[in-house]
Amino acid sequence: MELLERTAFLQTLAEYAAEARQGTGRLVLVSGESGMGKTVLLEEFQQRLPGARWLWGGCDGLLTPRPLGPLFDISAQLDGGFAELCHGGAPRDRLFTGFLTELGPPAAFTVAVIEDVHWADEATIDLLSFLGRRLGRVPALLLATYRDDELAGDHPLRIVLGDLATQRTTRRMRMPPLSQDAVRALAGQRDVDVAELHRVTGGNPFYVTEVLAAGWPSVPPTVRDAVGARLARASSGTRQAVETAAVNGARADRALVAWILADAQTSADECLATGALVPDGTGLRFRHELVRMAVEAGITPHRKTELHARLLAALEERGDADTALLAHHAEGAGDARAVLRHAPEAAVRSAALGAHREAAAQYERALRNAQELGKPALAVLYEGVATEYSLLDRWEQAEVARRTALALRRALGDEEKAGANLRLLSATLWRLCRGEEASRAAREAVAVLEPLPPSKELAWAYAGLAIDEIATGCVGERTLAYLGKAREMGEQSGYPDVLCYVLNSTGLYLLEAGRGGMPELEESLRLALEADLPEMAGRAYSSLMEAATRQHRFADAERHYAEGLAYCESGELGVFTMCINGWRSRELLWLGRWDEAAEIAAQMLGSPGISPVNQLNPLLTLGTIRGRRGEGGAWELLDRALENAEGVGEPTWIAPTRAARAELRWLEGKPDLAAAEAGTGYDRVAGRVDPWASGSLAIWLLRLGARSGLPDLPEPYALEAAGDHRAAAAAWERMGRPYDAALASAWSPEEADLRDALAGLRELGASAAAAAVRRRMRLRGVKTIPRGPRRATRAAPAGLTAREQEVLALVADGLPDREISERLFISERTVHHHVSAVLSKIGVSSRTAAVKEAARLGIGS
Repeated sequence: MELLERTAFLQTLAEYAAEARQGTGRLVLVSGESGMGKTVLLEEFQQRLPGARWLWGGCDGLLTPRPLGPLFDISAQLDGGFAELCHGGAPRDRLFTGFLTELGPPAAFTVAVIEDVHWADEATIDLLSFLGRRLGRVPALLLATYRDDELAGDHPLRIVLGDLATQRTTRRMRMPPLSQDAVRALAGQRDVDVAELHRVTGGNPFYVTEVLAAGWPSVPPTVRDAVGARLARASSGTRQAVETAAVNGARADRALVAWILADAQTSADECLATGALVPDGTGLRFRHELVRMAVEAGITPHRKTELHARLLAALEERGDADTALLAHHAEGAGDARAVLRHAPEAAVRSAALGAHREAAAQYERALRNAQELGKPALAVLYEGVATEYSLLDRWEQAEVARRTALALRRALGDEEKAGANLRLLSATLWRLCRGEEASRAAREAVAVLEPLPPSKELAWAYAGLAIDEIATGCVGERTLAYLGKAREMGEQSGYPDVLCYVLNSTGLYLLEAGRGGMPELEESLRLALEADLPEMAGRAYSSLMEAATRQHRFADAERHYAEGLAYCESGELGVFTMCINGWRSRELLWLGRWDEAAEIAAQMLGSPGISPVNQLNPLLTLGTIRGRRGEGGAWELLDRALENAEGVGEPTWIAPTRAARAELRWLEGKPDLAAAEAGTGYDRVAGRVDPWASGSLAIWLLRLGARSGLPDLPEPYALEAAGDHRAAAAAWERMGRPYDAALASAWSPEEADLRDALAGLRELGASAAAAAVRRRMRLRGVKTIPRGPRRATRAAPAGLTAREQEVLALVADGLPDREISERLFISERTVHHHVSAVLSKIGVSSRTAAVKEAARLGIGS
């Protein structure tokens, strides 16, 4: 295909290559719809970059992709250490670090290409994220292509692309359609209606060239017919070879190509002459996936089944094929036994590489073909898929699979495995905010396992039941006994993961009792890091962040947030990343940093698959901020929070949810409803949560005159209850909670205190709270009440938040992200997010353009 209207892109790629040669590696995300010429562009760029070492890999359009397929494609082009890692079945982390090392040898400048990442398996997506964060120190260029029009809303690549966009090493490049003039140039001397050709094809270079090659306008306008017309001119053997290759996938290695050609009695040259296939190292690949799809669509069903069977037999005979590919062909051939030979193994391999989405798909494939499978093997499949669903946050499906596995284990009389499934079912139900059912399953797990010989599963069951009782506020001697038994079994039998969990649970018990808990949580983290237990370390970081926030140890919270987030992100521990970010949003809410808190909360709630439990903190944070600011949507968020909190049944969540709802009712001028919310919450949680949580409800009952003489109030609440509003406000200020300080002053009978409260609330942007204070001032007969800001002064330029205006002002001053992070005391990653949001809101694509727009808006110097 002639390359038109792509000169600017080639020049830009050359600039990125020059930067990479100097030691600042670049990841270039090349996007565009199918057929826009992404591969052709890179091939042309390869011709214009002599002396570089090029490595090509790609993702396959299989129903279940090969885990890390691009890495294994690239390893076939190499000799040495990295190739040995791939062929030797090395674990994922060694493959990642090995590839990063391979990219940067001093002897050669390397350009690596990973094509079609819209088909990437989860492990390959993780690889892109891993490389994107580290490429800046490697003198190499990584080019990744993907179809941006084929990414569904819940596609995991979307999240990674958003994260990669914030990295300094990342650059974006989108291929636009061709203009009508370019289509005219492609048409050349052909007698075609260029305007109609451009309209029908949308300027897609692939569509244009295929239609022109098939003969305009006599051929049907579909790509399938265009490709079919070209294949029809080839020999029957060549058509068979191309069809076999299409059923196999986008690429075929040298050995498979040799078999395909011999089986069809044709030659590589004849296949290449069709235009459907092009050389790919020592093998062949389809020139475009649309060509492969068109070829495959033209094969009759019975013929396709036959080809899958022949490919399966050939690949099994070789003995070195990827199990994911074998499972794909086995299902295509309708060979259930072969599916059950290969799909479970492919699932285990995918899970080991961190490709949990693909692992789940392989288990699902095996289950679709398990009609004649015995109960023991069937139970293993359901247990495997339930675990993968859990890791993917697909909790409804996890519950169905786990219950099926439990029923099978019970039918087999396998009490130990039944107990294990009950414990895991309890955790699943908790994630779904079904607290009573979770508690029943936890108790039943212990009841099933206790009569059996001591086992690790019993230790886990004891620990699981203990944490369930702690969470629901039902702690007693029995709870402590369960923790003691689990700890003893963990120490005696050498179960460091159980021991870490017990220490974590003990720390949370002490936290709920108002007795600290930080030393136990820190010890849990130390042991987890020492024993290299990522899940337990992630859990400990999450619990430390929760404990530090709830105990108002904000300096410790900052430390645990930075360390914990870095650890969990580097280890791809998404569930604990969510937990840590949730508590971060609550911390920032209390500190009065509402723009940052709202941003984190909104990002979390927009994450596909976030569990109901992990929604609680962001729902509370965002609902509270919107209520205090008088913005819409607060009740919808707090209603969802209440539903989840009541569902999980934990006082820890019920207390802040009811307190937030009581406050919002008061802000609306409905004191009776506010008292009802606070009273309902207090009666549910009193004596079952730490004094801060119960105090947040008690203070509203006291303010509204609904109760009196409530015990065990922490200092700021106790001072306000005693009528010393100034001392209460000062105590809140010392703790770093400015809104609570203003609220303590707002309930004072003194005019000076009310004016202080109003000033503090206006500074925070709490317009609804400020309006409530003005109502109190009028009721108390204050004659001169400061008015709120006029609408014109409240309106944020270009819809920018206060924090985003600060960031834009510093960008306008020429500060890089590192210095902005130091000025604003936020992480550089957060600065990246802010800058991206600012550029999007003001409608520019560069910092230079942002400076000009900032001047127009009157922001910055």
